Amino acid sequence: MSRQNGSWSPSEKTFGKAMQVLDATASSGELYRNGLGMIASENIVSPMVQKIVASDLHGRYAEGLPGRRYYQGCNDFDTIESLGIDLAKSVFNAPFANIQSTSGTVSNIAALKALAKPGDKITAVSTADGGHISHARMGAVGLRDLDLSTYPWDEERMEPDIDGACALIREIKPKVSLIGQSVFLFPTPLKEIADAAHEVGSTVMYDGAHVLGLIAGGVFQDPLREGADVMTGSSHKTFPGPQGGFLLSSSEDEKMHKRLNNAIFPGVCSSYHLHHVAGKVVALAEFEEYGQSYAQDIIKNAQSFAQALAAEGFDVLAESRNYTASHQVLTRHGGKDSGAGAKAADLLEQAGIITNMNMLPGDTKALSPSGLRLGVQELTRVGMGTNEMEEVAALYARVLLHNENPSDIKEDVKNLKSNFQIIRYCFNDSQQSGYPL
Repeated sequence: MSRQNGSWSPSEKTFGKAMQVLDATASSGELYRNGLGMIASENIVSPMVQKIVASDLHGRYAEGLPGRRYYQGCNDFDTIESLGIDLAKSVFNAPFANIQSTSGTVSNIAALKALAKPGDKITAVSTADGGHISHARMGAVGLRDLDLSTYPWDEERMEPDIDGACALIREIKPKVSLIGQSVFLFPTPLKEIADAAHEVGSTVMYDGAHVLGLIAGGVFQDPLREGADVMTGSSHKTFPGPQGGFLLSSSEDEKMHKRLNNAIFPGVCSSYHLHHVAGKVVALAEFEEYGQSYAQDIIKNAQSFAQALAAEGFDVLAESRNYTASHQVLTRHGGKDSGAGAKAADLLEQAGIITNMNMLPGDTKALSPSGLRLGVQELTRVGMGTNEMEEVAALYARVLLHNENPSDIKEDVKNLKSNFQIIRYCFNDSQQSGYPL
């Protein structure tokens, strides 16, 4: 760095590194602007949320709760967070809401901190059957040093074996009975599991990270009315806000509320990313207005896409249950641990279709699985409907079944996407176009 004309000028080398970051960021934006984002754990935020996330709030602190802060200068953020808590209670019909968490996994760590002590028993879905890594010894469950037992799995129905799960809970009497998946096609028969859990004094925790927007939109299931004591979730999947998490509860007990709040701060968060919290509040307001329509359209599109893929000749899981009741569709592309899912994901990316490989029942190797997990929530967000789902399925077939050159198909993907550049289901959506960089 050198000083010229009274100001500091960066060296060409260091400035070049910063420009590399800007160029890569723009390239990533271009990829999704011209391509089909179909990763089930992603979404895009509205223009108003983009503006909030890029605000001065990004570097500020507000440890504590509204009206009880450890810093000065928080009056305006108190207004923001108080509005958000009230909106979250309304949108999720929950007596308790904490909106500070920086991710769904952080929400899970906080919930487990509030509900169990190291060494306590917990039941959850195995990662091999679609459970999230935070439900495993490698993740939050191991971080809290909990004694994990996994539910038996019904592969045909793609859900926990209900009789087996209830028997397991009654046998080991876990402190926490955790329900929820990363691969999440259908509502879990929660009432039966919750009844067994409450019978032995177990707290029921529901991880709704993937399906939180579908739950809030009233099209999936209603965990807090079906027996869940605590529900966690992400704010950036089917709920279309900025990255972050939620912690919710059906409990009216103020002591439980205090435990949950304390588990977030000071438990797992210090600064909790005020710009993202404020973005969540705007997203909550938009969801209160448009969320039901958005959730309904996601379900329609997912079912249409699954049916169209099957009609093209793909092996789509859960045919006996009409493939899906969520935003997700699962496809198998080869034998177990064959790596066929990884190969399919790579070919699709070359064609401008962004997906992720995923383990399916029978797979044991996360980096060489047989399947893809596909999500339609982002395509729905920019206005695609059931007709477009059929077009997208045909593009998949051209890449993976008919072995056409992915570069040729990429132009057709770009042409299709060019008609869907407006972010919908948000304030002033007819006037707001374009993906963020």
